[in-house]
Amino acid sequence: MVKYLLALFLLFLVACNEEVVKKPNNLIPQEEMVSILYDISLLNAGRSINQNILNEYEIEPMGYIYKKYAIDSLQLVTSDAFYASLPTVYETIYTEVKVKLESEEEFLKAKQEEATEKAAEKAKELLKAKSIKSKDSLL
Repeated sequence: MVKYLLALFLLFLVACNEEVVKKPNNLIPQEEMVSILYDISLLNAGRSINQNILNEYEIEPMGYIYKKYAIDSLQLVTSDAFYASLPTVYETIYTEVKVKLESEEEFLKAKQEEATEKAAEKAKELLKAKSIKSKDSLL
């Protein structure tokens, strides 16, 4: 009985190591895949916010990605499918994309707060200057 369980265990172990998707010859490196998915995320967000700008400047988001990274659609799809067949690697890729997006969001929020503070200071200065002028004009 133990021999059968051991044989069954070894069979499952070998079956789990089977490569579901073969590694493509022109596999996009993992670091570059992170950059590509980051850019795709930004372009899709921009498209959902204002499609007219992309249309006005005749920007095709995926065409831009293919040209920027010197890849084609088949290479992107096969690389994505290969990484998807490796769940831990795929999770790592998407975690890195998420971290990049969150750090960019924090940077932009900080810049926006800085600009708001500068605008508030300018507004205070203008109000102060107007109040000084109006006091002088009353005298």
